[in-house]
Amino acid sequence: MKKLLLIVTNVDKYASGLPTGLWLSELTHIYHKAKDRNWNITIASPKGGLVPIDPESLKPLVLDKISKNYYEDPLFMEELNHSKSLYEVINESFDCVYLAGGHATMYDFPDDENIKKIISQQYENGKLVAAICHGVGGLLNVSLSNGEHMIKGKSMTGFDWFEETIARRKREVPFNLEAAIKERGADLKKAFIPMTSNVVIDGHLITGQNPFSSKEMANVVVEQLEKI
Repeated sequence: MKKLLLIVTNVDKYASGLPTGLWLSELTHIYHKAKDRNWNITIASPKGGLVPIDPESLKPLVLDKISKNYYEDPLFMEELNHSKSLYEVINESFDCVYLAGGHATMYDFPDDENIKKIISQQYENGKLVAAICHGVGGLLNVSLSNGEHMIKGKSMTGFDWFEETIARRKREVPFNLEAAIKERGADLKKAFIPMTSNVVIDGHLITGQNPFSSKEMANVVVEQLEKI
């Protein structure tokens, strides 16, 4: 049985006060795949407890059937809103640590000391690290024992600056994720067409570009875990 740690945000607003939160499909697809296999799943967040959901991710055009079913499932929502704190799980061992996205993660993921510790240990132990969309912000400041950024020289992806234009969030976000990824020496691989699925594998690092990568991301992570 595989053991997964799914990390989600606790933030519910941009600095401007506009609502944000977890992008639901970026959690539900990997959760669904793992649940189907009776794998052990832990949902955790920097502070623990309540996990706000970005209202944009609940709109009919983007709320797919799987995500809608989970949103309407009181047991799942109960689990989500009683997330463990990262401090509680910091010494546990996982087969995969997965960072779900949503613009909110740009506020509480990059500088969270527990995220940095969990990810660096996971990566240096040769275990799977996965992150999707803005969740890749949680990889930005992870350093390895040699002092270098974990993502330096890695092929990866994440929500790019043009996609922020399409999402009309360029003036809301606290930083430019695409620029931050490049500044740390990573090789950013973008989808040929913005807002379409794109998943990049580089060794035991898997990244997905945007919410439309949620399904492919879940498939790829599960495939990689089943190989181990």
